[in-house]
Parts: sequence; structure tokens; C-alpha cells
Amino acid sequence: MALPVNIDDLVNHRKVEWARIEYKEGGNPEKVLHTICAFANDIDNWGGGYVILGVAEKDGKPVFPVKGLSENEIDAINKELLEKCHLLDPLYLPVVEPVEFDGKQLLVIWVPGGPERPYKCPVAIRKDAKSEKAYYIRKMASTVRASRIDEKALFELAGDVPFDDRPNVHADVADLKVNLMADYLREVKSDLYPAAESMTPLDLARNMRLVAGPDEMCKPINVGLLFFNPHPENFFRCARIEVVDKPDPTGQGMSEKTFSGPLHIQLREALAHIKNYVLQERIFKHDDRAEADRFWNYPYRAVEEALANAVYHKSYRTPEPIVVTITPEQMEISSLPGPDRSISDEDLKNFHLVSKQYRNRRIGDFLKELDLVEGRNTGVPVIVNAMRGNQSPDPIFSTPVTRAWFSVILPVHPAFKQGMFNGLETSQKIALKKQGPLGVDNLPKFGKGVSITAEEELCLVADRLKDAWKISQEISQKNLSAKSLTRWSRIVQAILRDGSVTALRLAQQLHATYRTIQSDMRILKTLEVIRRDGPDKGGKWIVTLKI
Repeated sequence: MALPVNIDDLVNHRKVEWARIEYKEGGNPEKVLHTICAFANDIDNWGGGYVILGVAEKDGKPVFPVKGLSENEIDAINKELLEKCHLLDPLYLPVVEPVEFDGKQLLVIWVPGGPERPYKCPVAIRKDAKSEKAYYIRKMASTVRASRIDEKALFELAGDVPFDDRPNVHADVADLKVNLMADYLREVKSDLYPAAESMTPLDLARNMRLVAGPDEMCKPINVGLLFFNPHPENFFRCARIEVVDKPDPTGQGMSEKTFSGPLHIQLREALAHIKNYVLQERIFKHDDRAEADRFWNYPYRAVEEALANAVYHKSYRTPEPIVVTITPEQMEISSLPGPDRSISDEDLKNFHLVSKQYRNRRIGDFLKELDLVEGRNTGVPVIVNAMRGNQSPDPIFSTPVTRAWFSVILPVHPAFKQGMFNGLETSQKIALKKQGPLGVDNLPKFGKGVSITAEEELCLVADRLKDAWKISQEISQKNLSAKSLTRWSRIVQAILRDGSVTALRLAQQLHATYRTIQSDMRILKTLEVIRRDGPDKGGKWIVTLKI
């Protein structure tokens, strides 16, 4: 039966880390057995690995075109592998599957991390005498014999199967939905997909390594329920993502949206919500050059990687959700628990978050196949580079000494510090045009001779309006919408630039009715934001609120 991965991606190590793939031109049984033993021991909880036979290797990379194997070679290797795997102690049998790649036949040996580690195997395979047995592990991209320290670490891991790879005794195989498994296989372009819908849930789950135990007592493993059950929260409390938009420290105007369901689906839906309703781009045009500067309040690539890593590394035994909190100053993505204690505070400051072990080895495999996370220990550099590429402040990685939780804080881009104006603009892309310098009396915050954009000025006006006690009372009592505040801000901005502006001209500029603008101006006058100096004809409006 086919493997639940894309063969082209696997051979070219596009999604599976290079340290988890070993290429061999032929089937040297001794070296293959050592590598199987090392992947099964999975000392770093990477999720095991793959041995690909029929592909030559140079400097850890495959040599193309591949040599391939003949049918007779594949048959002989299969028989020999079955025999040699019985030399593993305890017994371990990997998944062995012939595949076609570029018109050639290859043999892929899939070796998930074993549930009964540590495993050992003969140092040398001999016919005349029993060979000494030893433990093997992976170091970087090589299979090596375990040292005494490594052996001690292996024994400490004995029987310690990562939570996502454990069978769930409270669930049944029927809780794994064939349609969700088939959708996943289709998306990753697995050769297993064509046969998926005609298979029983048990057969399909066994081929995807999503169940454990004999047929009479077969149980789904946790990762299967997290990805292929429509309601994983029924088995894992708080297996969800909460996005909280908190425009005011007091909580006024706060909104919260919850995303649940299979992990990859809730992750994608949360990211789509943030992309559509939170992320904003500003385009700064210049008089002296054609190219404009473009900045996002938060670069999507950084948000995507930070949230995907939270889903990857969260403990699903802890009944706490992943929380994304958005304020005018920052976006914070928090999950429980924190990183390994081997990562020091200095490592956090230097963005050197290299974990020795992964908490969820199987969750990572599925997310990588779906292109939702990067490879091993590359997430932090992606976040940092995305923030710097957007000319945003560096991210902040935070965790207490107890490692009880972990937060990734993405500071808002400086151009938006006065621009997080809570719905003032509905457009995701805001075109900004440079204006001339404003008078010091009108804008004391910026100082003399400083030129600001029209949108920055508008944000400043909106902030001052919201800060004014009478206006905040009016907004609260009449439950005014963001559109009303937008119009008020634009009216005040227009009067700052031209005190002789009329209600009719404002109605045309703001695409509002004349009566609406007249009503707005009466309210602003009553609230002592503006006043009229002189007669209706020949006089002018003055902004009395200190901006």
C-alpha cells in the first residue's frame, strides 16, 4: 500500500528535514539495519525517518538522475529486511513500500519513532556467531553508535512515547473520519489517496499509522483525533485558538473569535481571519522617486509562523487554548507550556531557540506536509527575518523561569503606532499621500517643521477625539459606530486644513448626505470640539479641542 506522503517531495527532501532522510544506492543490510534502529530510537523525538534505497548520495543530498532498483533487487531486499529486522531488540518492523520516481523503482523504508524504545541491533551481521549488539541514534544526518551518555538518555526515554503518538483509550477507530483523512491525502498528493475512499476506516488508519493495538482492541492515537476528527475538543479540552482584539486597555470594544475543529483547519481559519480583519498595509508615496514604501502593521509571514509553531508545540494535555491578543501596540501569541529548560534567557534574547527534543513529533509531520510550518528549528529565524524585512521592531520571545507558558510578541510597525484606530478605515490597503508641514499650534505633538502624512494626521485627530471625556461619553451613551467617529475625525481634519470649508463640500468629500454632515457639525460644536468664528458667509470654523 502507498505511503501517506508525497514521494516527489520526500525524495527531494522538500518537507521532511534532511537529517530524517538517508539515501542508499544499494541495500547493504548492516548499514540499513543500523539506520532503522537509529530512527526507531528517535532520541530527539523528530518522528523517526526514511531510508530511500536506489538513490545515490553525495554530501547528504540525492544524486540525480536516480539509479533505481530492479524488481528482483526489490524482492530480495524485502525478504532480507524482514529477516534482519528480527535481529532488532525488541522487535521492530518498519513500513516498506516500493515506489516509482522518474520512471525508476525505489524502495522507501518508513521508520516512525518506536513505542518500545530503546532498540538495539547487531554491530556486525555474521553467520557464524552472534554479534555484539549496540544502540544506534541519529546525530545530525548520520547514524552513529550511542555513547554511554546517549544510552542513558535513551533509557530515560524508555516507554515515554510523546503524547500525540499515544493511543487514546477513550476513543474508537470510528472517530477517525475517512473523508478528513482522504482530504489530507489528496492535498499532499499522496499515492494512497486514490484508494482511500474505498478503504475501511481501520485499514486507512493503519496505513497512515493513526491507530495502535490489535484489531480486537485497536485505538486511534491522539494525533489522528487532533487532525481527523471534526471535534477534537471532545477529547482534548481547549484544543482551539482564540483571537482577541483589544483596542482599549479597559476592554471597551473588545471582540473575541474562537476557532476549533481539526488542527490544520482551525489554524488556517484563524490565519485567514487575522489576514482579512487585522493586517493592514500602508503605502507611502514620495515626491522625489516613483517607488513607494510599503509596510504592514504585522507581516503575515511572521504571524503565520508564530501561530503555526504555537499549534505545533502546545501541550494538548493542558486544558488551555492558544490565545492571540491584539492591541494597538502589539500582537501576542501565547501557548502552554514553554520551551525546553535547556533554552536559556540569553538564548531567547539572541533568538537562538534550538530545542533538543520536540514535544509533538507526529503533529509536526502533518503540519510540514501541509506546508504550515518550517523544518526543524527554522521557525524563529523566519519570524525574525519577516519582521526585519518589514522594517518592524524585532519580535520578543518570552517565558517565565518555570517555563509554564511561552509568548511571541510582534510589535506593531512604527508607522501604525498612531494608526491602530479601531475600524477607522475598512480598507485593507491605505494609500497615503505626503502633505505639507502643519502648523506647530495645530499639531504640537510633532514639533516644528515635521511633515506627517494625511493618514497619520487623521489617526492623531481620532485619538484626541476618543480621549476627550465629553466625546467618549457621547460615543458610549449613543452607542455610535466606528463610521461616526470616522466622519467626525475627517471633519475636524478638514477644518484644520481649511477653516472656510462648508458642510456641502464636506458632504461631497466624505460621500455623505448634507443633513448628516450638518448634524455631525452641530454635535461637534455642542461638544466644544469646533466653533464658528464670524458669520455663516465670510466666517470660518476653528478647532477648539487641543489636537
